[in-house]
Amino acid sequence: MLTHDFIPSRTGNSKYLMVVMHGLGDSLESYRPLVQELGIPEMNYLLVNAPDHYMGGYSWYDIYNNPQPGIERSIRLISELLENQSSVGFPMDQMFLFGFSQGCLMATEVGLRCPHVLGGIVGISGYVYSPETLLREMSPAAANQKLLITHGDQDNILPIQQSRHIYKTLSNAGIDIEWVEFSKAHHFAGEPEFRVIRTFVQNRMQSIQQAKK
Repeated sequence: MLTHDFIPSRTGNSKYLMVVMHGLGDSLESYRPLVQELGIPEMNYLLVNAPDHYMGGYSWYDIYNNPQPGIERSIRLISELLENQSSVGFPMDQMFLFGFSQGCLMATEVGLRCPHVLGGIVGISGYVYSPETLLREMSPAAANQKLLITHGDQDNILPIQQSRHIYKTLSNAGIDIEWVEFSKAHHFAGEPEFRVIRTFVQNRMQSIQQAKK
């Protein structure tokens, strides 16, 4: 099981849930301010720690040797976490995946393999380890997933050219991706970026509600 912390919505009875995944060497503690930064009162949050200890924080996979075994292990753990949240009352179609850097990779990898259509997938400053493998293994539901991916044009950790090419490959394969670039390095761009994320999530919530009528 992954260590996690649940933060309830301000409305009290909402079934929207955002599962938040941090980047390399970080932890769920850094993402507590996200609740205020996004300012979506109907959203519940599940802040999650990656399974491996790394430099005072955590890691989703090994960046030095072969990343694939760790990625596959973390996909399985996150997928189990989503199923568990669904079993306690959070519908998959009202569930959002949110990840930064390594967490972005996990959100994309898990989301496109998920057999259920999710509320949405938000990835910040990330990439996909093997787009070809993901395209082979993605579920039929992937054609109906909605993704928002943002990246910085000054990112010296994950250069934008690499990530742009990867997500273009997924888009060309029929995945619905909204790609937004910011003038930033490997971090969040503050309110301008949070505004884009907020708008994406709220639009998805509105679409979900309309579909239920």
